[in-house]
Amino acid sequence: MQMDSEAVKIEGVVERIVFFNEENFYCIASMRATGKNAALGQVTIAGVMPALQCGETVEVSGSWANHSSYGAQLKVKSFESRLPSGVYGLEKFLGSGLIEGIGAAYAKKIVDKFGEDTLRIIDTESARLLEIKGIGAERVKRIRRSWTEQKALRDIMIFLRAYGIGMAMCARIMQKFGEDAPRVVREEPYRLAREIDGIGFKTADMIALNIGVPNESRERVAAGVMYILHECEADGSTCAPSGEIASRAAELLNVDDAKCREAVSALVAEGLVKFVGDSMLQSDSLDYAERRIASNLKRILNAPSALPPIKAEAAAEWAKARAGFDFAPEQTAAIVSALSNKVSVITGGPGTGKTTILRALCEILKAKKCLPVLAAPTGRAAQRMTESAGVEAKTIHRLLGWEDGHFAKGEYKPLDAKFVIIDEASMLDTHLAAAVAAAVPDGAHLVLVGDIDQLPSVGAGNVLKDVIASQKFSVARLSKIFRQGERSQIVFAAHRILRGDDSVGGFEPRRLCDVDKTADVSFIYAETPEECAAATVELISQKIPLWYGVDPIFDVQLLAPMHKGSAGISSFNAALKVALNPSKETLFGGGSQFSEGDKIMQTRNNYEIGVFNGDMGCVADVARDNSGIHADFDGRKIFIPRGELGDFQQAYAISIHKSQGSEFPIVVMPLMRQHFVMLQRNLLYTGLTRGRKKVFIVGQPEAWSAAVRNSRAALRRTFLKNRLESI
Repeated sequence: MQMDSEAVKIEGVVERIVFFNEENFYCIASMRATGKNAALGQVTIAGVMPALQCGETVEVSGSWANHSSYGAQLKVKSFESRLPSGVYGLEKFLGSGLIEGIGAAYAKKIVDKFGEDTLRIIDTESARLLEIKGIGAERVKRIRRSWTEQKALRDIMIFLRAYGIGMAMCARIMQKFGEDAPRVVREEPYRLAREIDGIGFKTADMIALNIGVPNESRERVAAGVMYILHECEADGSTCAPSGEIASRAAELLNVDDAKCREAVSALVAEGLVKFVGDSMLQSDSLDYAERRIASNLKRILNAPSALPPIKAEAAAEWAKARAGFDFAPEQTAAIVSALSNKVSVITGGPGTGKTTILRALCEILKAKKCLPVLAAPTGRAAQRMTESAGVEAKTIHRLLGWEDGHFAKGEYKPLDAKFVIIDEASMLDTHLAAAVAAAVPDGAHLVLVGDIDQLPSVGAGNVLKDVIASQKFSVARLSKIFRQGERSQIVFAAHRILRGDDSVGGFEPRRLCDVDKTADVSFIYAETPEECAAATVELISQKIPLWYGVDPIFDVQLLAPMHKGSAGISSFNAALKVALNPSKETLFGGGSQFSEGDKIMQTRNNYEIGVFNGDMGCVADVARDNSGIHADFDGRKIFIPRGELGDFQQAYAISIHKSQGSEFPIVVMPLMRQHFVMLQRNLLYTGLTRGRKKVFIVGQPEAWSAAVRNSRAALRRTFLKNRLESI
């Protein structure tokens, strides 16, 4: 084999993706050489190759190198996708699952029948596919439709490859724009950033500049201003000073401030953004959502109660007697407040009695033949709520319904309810809170239950804090710790964090071999990120199953502060997948490998299949024709096509933000100085309180102390408090 540094060019069929880095698109793949280089057989190729697919025929250019561990590799400098020509490549291409209706078995039959004429037959004489035993007219239609879509998709992919846009995103562009997709990409590139979830301004801008859009064009400057505003929203704010937006956009685009201020004025004139307060800029959708929250809370607050007559104090005493133990004064006050006020808030940390109050309210209302409606933002939180209250709780999305692109329940079709309780209300972002408030009937009571010391919502807004800060609603604050038994160490450690006590008394750092297995909270010392990663993987894959007899995949959850780095989410997911589920039967899609038994998470709301951002499930199996995977989400088995796998990620390790609203039997949290950007008190507090039975911290005591001392959560600018104060 040629092993010098001279440039070589090889055509072949991609057989297996060995490694793929989603951040920089670096890929290692096994390719079977074809054509004049067929004698080379299996070749390992490595380089930056975005959107490479198994079964794809490619021509790669590069030079040979000898890797110390993996042997000869072709270091790829450039590559081009080719339609397969040889019989072997045709069979691999058709059997890859890219063409709907053709799996591995049918691919072999078709290629055996038509040979190197296969693609021409599919393209121009698809009716001849009926000559293949088992293929009927309906399947031919599916194949023909999918082939046409794939041709258009291929054209776009060839154009977009240089910009790092993969198969899943290309499929989304096609789904959005159909046959008009190539024209939109070439003539209106900024629409990709506005209308395609997952494509950012920078990618669209790179495309635009490369196709000749002027640097100071109105479209580019307006898109840059909107990008900066959306960046503020991504950081949690619902509005930002217009001057700051203009200056940041000018720096991003390398244009004058004046151009950006003109763009702001034009966007306001078009109604895409609004001025609120003292020159604060807000997107039209968030302006509407905040106004919707304020107007609907005012409507509920001012309407008479539809509850049957209830003597609140007597009802609380009745509930106490039924429970068989005394309520603390603040618990009784919270029950009375919820029954007496149309809109109220109950807030407190773990162990402060929120569950007792929730159960008491449900018992009182059931006794009055008035079944309350319960909901929470996530499936896990709703399940816990059901177990705690003895009344079925739903996720907010399922409670409100989703029909034809909007919630079915709202101002014109409210919930059938007289009492609505929303748990984990700190997770409510502005849009979801607006939908909830709109769906509550005039006469119903609305109770928001949550912990304001947790991380705020992933989406823009700080709704629970703004509702409390407005001082327009009754607020019951719970501070006394009642829970003394199970989870006591977790509860007391959490409250010490809130007090700013950074000591680790009671769970002093130890090496992994010296861990006290009976403790609720354990601190495992690791000096370097590499030590942290090794100890964490060993803890989850070997020690915890041995000590407690639990399933390391589904009873243990790793929560990490950051995505990048050797002690980050991406690295941990890769290492834990190898340690816990080293299956060889995998499907590569969306930058990840998926195998039967993998724990996965949805990363954006998908209303069509009813799986939402943060929902966790399990891969039940990989489709035999490699067209996608079947996954189980809370007992519902759904099919996820290969092109949509970009919306899912491995969930052996997830972010602390994504864990909100969930509890896990055992939580493992790596905590290193390298996480300094994210080391905040509310982040540590949220992660710790996700553990129901055991919490393991792995890392450096200095990182723990730094997080506890840092109480400066990122500032979220909102205008909701101002709006609520004026109702």
